[in-house]
Amino acid sequence: MRILHIISQKPDFTGSGKYVQEMIRQGQNRGHESFLLAGTSPDYQIPTNLIKPDAFRVVHFDGQDLPFPVVGMSDVMPYTSTICSTLTHSQIAEYQNVFAKAIGAAVKDLAPDLIHSNHLWMATAVARQVAPHLPLVTTSHGSCLRQHSLCSELGQSLGSSLRHTERIIALFQQQKHDIVQLLDVEPSKVEIISGGYNEDCFYFQEKPSNPPVQLLYAGKLDASKGVPWLLRSLKKIHEPWLLHLVGAGSGTQQDLCLELAQSHEGRVMVHGLLSHEQLGKLMRQSHIFVLPSFFEGLPLVLLEAMACGCRIVSTDLPGVRELFTTPHPHMVRLVKLPKLETVDQPFQADEPFLEEQLAQVIRATMTDVAHGLEPDQEYIRQITEPFTWKKIFLKVEAVYNQVLNKK
Repeated sequence: MRILHIISQKPDFTGSGKYVQEMIRQGQNRGHESFLLAGTSPDYQIPTNLIKPDAFRVVHFDGQDLPFPVVGMSDVMPYTSTICSTLTHSQIAEYQNVFAKAIGAAVKDLAPDLIHSNHLWMATAVARQVAPHLPLVTTSHGSCLRQHSLCSELGQSLGSSLRHTERIIALFQQQKHDIVQLLDVEPSKVEIISGGYNEDCFYFQEKPSNPPVQLLYAGKLDASKGVPWLLRSLKKIHEPWLLHLVGAGSGTQQDLCLELAQSHEGRVMVHGLLSHEQLGKLMRQSHIFVLPSFFEGLPLVLLEAMACGCRIVSTDLPGVRELFTTPHPHMVRLVKLPKLETVDQPFQADEPFLEEQLAQVIRATMTDVAHGLEPDQEYIRQITEPFTWKKIFLKVEAVYNQVLNKK
């Protein structure tokens, strides 16, 4: 099977980029021929360990094919990006025209059997228009649904094309419900297949027994991810702790996070972006993984952290509940969120309450570590075993076969 993967931003180590890399890798392991079309900055290096240069097509932002930086699927990306809601009508038209030419050329040159795109957004709509004869499978990663809310006029203009996708992959049940409502598609067209984790990079190892308790956050340095909330809540915890802060952001959001980290005077280690291997190593030495996000799709980083034996502290979001359907009193603690002012921001008046709530949950989890309560390895196995990328790809492959047979 010849598969053209499309992602409108960098196919890097985070979020949908990680997903695309694994779809390519697992597909190649199964004997499929993979191609990739991605939107990147001019300095991006083709990952030759993943895909051959002649199987990679690029739309260059920032002055080559398009004059503006990569359009982020979130408003804050771990690199310089354009906020989608700021695009003018002419920029949207230019974006769509450039991607139409690139996708059309890739389809002609590479002759794929099907297209697997990422995000129910502009590049997917263009793919449907340019190649109506090819089966199109699209994975929604959650951030695209947020853009439909933030850019409703643009979203409505894409609706007709997106509705003609043969199959849409939702990462969890609530996301399927949202897609069906948003696009008015038949529920039978939406498959629920989660993302996975790389068991070669993320695996259990005995934790350090000496203080301090090591906490870890990995993701974008951004208010919507709750990073300032986490850093402020730690001011309320006087027991010995050390926080590893992994990731990057941009602009004032990143500046605020780094300023708050510095205010802890050596108790926060800022690591920047890490490879899968580096992150796995850091997770194996950390006791608690904290995800204080106000908005998520299916946060695969929680699977990676749990596979490494981390206890989980997270906000109580639908995608998180999908992962941890079986509760555990010591391995997973969830923080209830009040009603939010926007899709990913709390009311300012609730922030002190939120800080206290998060501090209480972190403190309780730190107490388990300090008392020598070992991670429950049977629970870890039960939660993570269904989510290896090999098993996830077999489900995606079944969707490929369905749409090809239907054609």
